[in-house]
This record gives sequence, structure tokens and C-alpha cells, in this order.
Amino acid sequence: MFSKILIANRGEIACRIIKTARRMGIKTVAVYSDADKRALHVEMADESVHIGPAAAGESYLVMEKIIAACRRTNADAVHPGYGFLSERAAFAKALQAAELVFIGPNPKAMEAMGDKIESKKCASAAHVSTIPGYLGVIADPDHAVQIADEIGYPVMIKASAGGGGKGMRIAYSASEVADGFARAKSEAASSFGDDRVFVEKFIVDPRHIEIQILGDKHGNLIYLGERECSIQRRNQKVIEEAPSPFLNDAMRKKMGDQAVALARAVGYDSAGTVEFVAGQDGSFYFLEMNTRLQVEHPVTELITGIDLVEQMIHVAAGGKLALTQADVKLNGWAVESRIYAEDPTNNFMPATGRLVSYRPPAEGTHQGITLRNDTGVYEGGEISVHYDPMIAKLVTHAPTRQQAIASQCHALDAFVIDGIRHNIPFLSALMRHPRWHAGNLSTAFIAEEFKGGFALSEPTGCLARRLAAVAAAIDDLSAVRQHAISKSVRGMLARPHRRERVVMLHAARFDVSVETTSDGCLVRFDRDEEPAHIVVSDWRPGQLVWCGTVDAENMAVQVRPVLNGMTLAHAGTHVKARVFTRREAELITFMPSKKVDAADTQLHCPMAGVIMLIAVEVGQEVKAGDPLCVIEAMKMETTLHAARTGVVSKISVRTGDLLAAEAVIMEFA
Repeated sequence: MFSKILIANRGEIACRIIKTARRMGIKTVAVYSDADKRALHVEMADESVHIGPAAAGESYLVMEKIIAACRRTNADAVHPGYGFLSERAAFAKALQAAELVFIGPNPKAMEAMGDKIESKKCASAAHVSTIPGYLGVIADPDHAVQIADEIGYPVMIKASAGGGGKGMRIAYSASEVADGFARAKSEAASSFGDDRVFVEKFIVDPRHIEIQILGDKHGNLIYLGERECSIQRRNQKVIEEAPSPFLNDAMRKKMGDQAVALARAVGYDSAGTVEFVAGQDGSFYFLEMNTRLQVEHPVTELITGIDLVEQMIHVAAGGKLALTQADVKLNGWAVESRIYAEDPTNNFMPATGRLVSYRPPAEGTHQGITLRNDTGVYEGGEISVHYDPMIAKLVTHAPTRQQAIASQCHALDAFVIDGIRHNIPFLSALMRHPRWHAGNLSTAFIAEEFKGGFALSEPTGCLARRLAAVAAAIDDLSAVRQHAISKSVRGMLARPHRRERVVMLHAARFDVSVETTSDGCLVRFDRDEEPAHIVVSDWRPGQLVWCGTVDAENMAVQVRPVLNGMTLAHAGTHVKARVFTRREAELITFMPSKKVDAADTQLHCPMAGVIMLIAVEVGQEVKAGDPLCVIEAMKMETTLHAARTGVVSKISVRTGDLLAAEAVIMEFA
């Protein structure tokens, strides 16, 4: 077994590998760029080596620097994590030449499967179902359009060396093919150093199912069930679960057998994933094979009890798999949410900045429910423009799918992040969506169910009543604390047993009465025949999350004090709450409201990034929806469009400029 492993990666995956290596008694070496000097993975590792500037192309992607770091620290082996060099056969070969062990598949298997064009040819030869498409080299946009016309729309344009949704576009017309071809090639070149793309038929309303496989260097291969990753946005997975609510035992075995057959055909000998696109009719087709550890591997670990990183290290050291296919049992259900630094209310634009508050819910197992949080950040740390915007992966495991979803909802609501924009409100709302609960999924789910994008909504109905009860209980407890601080004993004795209040959730009014009990309080709604709401919590003023029960149902609510009230966030809703006495409520109606002018004649950079392309000139007339420029941030290119008709009066930037968030790009007359 290895005595020391270098981790050629960063962030949450580096931290996750360190945890397993530490449990196995193996020392670890972290590498870091200028931007990651104070990163969590550097702090966790036994040793660390600086490898260059913030740009990945000058640090994490430079093989020679990784090998030099191994020499310097006497590391035996290298675990690449995912992304960066994890699927570079040249890297595995370079490590072999340096007499270092690559903790991953052999270079031959990586070459066969890492290239998406070649992998489809191998899959076809291994009698694995494949999607119709063109697997040759595409010369230019015109060639891509010709191919798409022959295949039939819609088509998928994909980077041959790609992954993680980068270098991928769906096109429904010839014009979209031409633009998508250019963007896909550009993203592929910057992310993978390989600008080749291919075109294939896009299966309408598909589900994304992937099979986890595991092999050793002695010819043993097994599959560890499936994951469903159909909840995607811009071809980037958002929520994953295991097993899939779509598969039955027969389909699971058929897909698993094909995955193993493909892996066996190329001599695969590590952890890997064979991805399929499945039609709603139960048909399925080979999509690609990822010759590495997947981002979403925790859900498989939780339902199988198998540590995939430990198995990768074990087989890389020459060990045999201790498991046979018959030993693999699927236990319960696991759901994973990817928490990103992005603004879901602004077209999910990536966000950067400092984590002023970062307090995830506690990990562990309680009453059969397991909560796991894989992360690479900490409170006070920064989210950099240079890398993927993932903050954490929140995973829950329970005996049933509905229990795993319910525990995921509660955990998301209790997850505190302040200082940057993040997608937790969106995840929380999505997790409660009826279609998600029913398991009626496809990769178009988000586009179909959130057609106008995502907006923080105000609570209504039963949810509004529950939040009003929480607001009344918080206000009542704060009043008790104020009396205690002022030591107003007389005031405490004179405090009425039943206190009448008005709770305003923005413009919605709730007339309530509050009574203290030994455990919490009773909140009654005036002119309401229903029983009083029983609100119980050990929350104290100053805490950012109110955790407790309302009528015996668990509830977590984000609480932030604001002028004359508090904001409450729960289940994807957000509202300002104010609690008044009845007299105060009468007087507040006379307060004037302020109007805001929403007119804007400037295009602002939605996130820190680099200007890749300026598509207009000064004096040019643009219409709503016209492309204005292309921004690259966190390895993804985003086209900014005109919000209204106007004339470009000033362009304040040039191609190649690095901009801060909210910087002015251009102005309109």
C-alpha cells in the first residue's frame, strides 16, 4: 500500500480524498495555486506544494509541476480527483515514466474512453446501444450545419474531450448550430486544451442515467447500481439521486451488463462511470464514459456502503476487488444537491466573493437519516473567478426516496451562506416540486418548470400562515429577552398572558394572538376556527437559522434582522416580516411608500469574468434579445443579450479585459 499520495486537484474533491486517505493511514500532499494559498484542502493535507499562478493552465494543468511536487515530497502515487488532469492519458503515461502510480484507469482505457468519438466506436463494437450521430472531425460551422441537416434536429454539439457540461450546446436550427459550434469549440479549447467537437441526435425528453463501475488489474469488473442525473441546467447536473425512480430490476441489470461489457472491452481497471441517455419508453443509448471519479459519487457510496476512493487506491496498489456482483446490495435512497456560487434570480450567473457566513447543517446519522456535506470552503474564505463555482455537495440518505427528499429539504433550509449569491433557494424550491416528488423527470425539467427563470417568491396559503406563526414566536421571544436585559421585573409581571399582534408578511396581514407555554408558544389566528399553531424551538436572538417544529412538523427558517423587522427565507420563498401591536398596525398604514425607477441604460457585467467577444459597435442599433458580448467565468462562456431596443452609445471594455461584477460594459441611448 502507498505511504503518501499527492492529490492533483483542489476544492471539495481534494478534501474528500484526504479524508479517506487519512482513514487508511496514508499521508497526503496538496498542491495549490496563488489563489488557493489559504484553501481548505491545503490546510487539511499533511504537506502542500505551491505550483504556480491562479490560472489552471499555469498550475493545476501543468503535468511537469505535479510530477516535480511528487519528487519534492516523495509521494508514491497521484489521485487526480475529477476535472483538470483526471482524464488525460498523457498524464497517466507521464506518471508511469516517472515511476509514480496513477490512481485511476490505465492509459489505454483512458484513450479509448476519454475521447467521446472513439468511445462511441468502442461501444458500438461492444454491442452497446449508441445514439445516431457523426463521429468524424468537423471542419467548420458550415460542415456542422450540413451534418445536422442530415441527422435531423434537434442535435447536440459536444466537445470530444469534454465533461461537466462544458463545450456542449443543443441546437434546434442551422443558425443555432453555427453559433453553438463556435462556442463549443472555444469552451473545449479553454477547458480541455482540445477543440474537437462532434454532433449527434438529441433525444427529446430524455432521462440521464449512469452506471458506476469498478474494476481491478486482475480482470474483475462489477457495477454498483445506477444514478439518475436528469435534473440539469445548461447540461450541468444540479441534483443527483441513487437509485433511479425510473429503472426496474430488469432494466438496471441490462444497463449494468452493457456497462461492464464496454469496460471489459477496453480493459478498464478502476472506478468509472458509463453514462446513458434513456427515453421515456425505456429505451437507452450510450452517451459517454467518464474515466474518473464522478462528482456525484457520494450517492452511490451511501446506498452501497462502498468507499469508491478507498477502492480506487486499493486497486491502484495492485489489490483485487473483495466484492463480486452478487455482493452489491442497494440500501435505501440518496439525494445530492450541488450548491453553487451563482445567482439563480439573475439567470444563474456565477458569483464570486467572500463567504461572510458559511455554516452547513451538522453531518452524521440520526434516526436512520444520514446527512453528508462534501465541501472545500470555510467561513471567511473566498470563491474565486478562476475555478468551478461549486461550494458544496449536500447529500441525504434515508430508507425511502420521500424520506431522503424531506431530509434534503430541511438540510437546505438550514444551510447558512452569507456574503455571496448562491443557489440554495432554487434548490429548496425545486426539492418541493410535485413533478420531482413524482419522479417524472427529464433533462428538460428545469427549462420546462422554470420557463421564466427563477424568482424568489413570497409565501402563500398554509406556508404563509406557518411563517407568520414563526415570526410571531420570534418577536415574542425577542420581547422577553429585551425585558430580561433591562431587568424590568415589573414589566415582566405585568406582561399579559395573551398578547395580540399583527404580523405583516410584506403586504399580507395576519392578526394573531400569542400565548407562552412551557415548551414554546401558541399562535392563534383571529376569526379562525382552526386550533392554535403550536410553535416549539430553542432558537435564540442572533441565530441565523430558526429550527423547530410548527404543529409537530420540522421546520428550518433562515432569519436575518432588517430595519423594523426580519427577513424569513424558507422553501425557496423570501419575505420581510414585521410584527406590530394592533395600534402600531393602524398607524403604519399612514406611512408613505417609496417608488423605485427601474430604468437602466447600461449593461453591467453580471459576474467577475473575462470579455471573450464584443458583438456590437458604437452607433449600432440593437433589439431586445440581440447578443452583445460573451463573458467567460469559471470555465463557462455566457452570452449577454440586449434587454431592450436601443443604440450602443459607448463601449467601455475591450476583448480580453478582466472585469469585476457590476462593472459597466457598454451604454445605450
